[in-house]
Amino acid sequence: MTNPNEMAIGRPERFGQRVARFFGQWGVFFRGFLEHPKMVGSIIPSSRFTIEKMLAPVKWDECQVFVEYGPGVGTFCRPVLERMRRDGVLIVIDTNPLYIDYLRRTISDGRFKPVLGSAADVEEIVRAHGYDHADYVLSGLPFSTLPDGVGPEIAAATHRVLRPGGAFLVYQFSAAARDFMAKHFRRIDSGFEALNVLPCRLFWGWKD
Repeated sequence: MTNPNEMAIGRPERFGQRVARFFGQWGVFFRGFLEHPKMVGSIIPSSRFTIEKMLAPVKWDECQVFVEYGPGVGTFCRPVLERMRRDGVLIVIDTNPLYIDYLRRTISDGRFKPVLGSAADVEEIVRAHGYDHADYVLSGLPFSTLPDGVGPEIAAATHRVLRPGGAFLVYQFSAAARDFMAKHFRRIDSGFEALNVLPCRLFWGWKD
């Protein structure tokens, strides 16, 4: 027979573990922001409203290779994996080893491939995983604060790596990213999400 005292002790331990994981995630995100504010761009992860709206146009049954730039602590990673095909792959690229180490420890899905590197090298990274293109690329990188030349380089490399019909999905606090995208994507759909801290602009650049 189960000891009631043991059950009483067990409840706060399990709750405490959940609390620890929650604050652990936020702690990692906040530390990453403090160390590299120009590369993270926000002190708070994206809201579920932003996630839903950003991913809504994706045709998941046609998506085998999904790439994300700047995954942080995995705010988008889990929703993407929940929607992806069983034979799909999610490649995430970040220059911050703090985030990559955290993601490797907390996401065990075999389709998940975290890479420490630059988004500008996306073509080489995708090829290294055995693919010649990506179906969708998602980015929350702060284009307006990236070092000179990096934004245009990332936009050009992203357009090259996408298959025809694929899309570059971007969420930003400013419209700076659209200027970089417009040089390569003739069709750019725009949106806005107020229920986010801060409210953010959404862009979907479609490759002809």
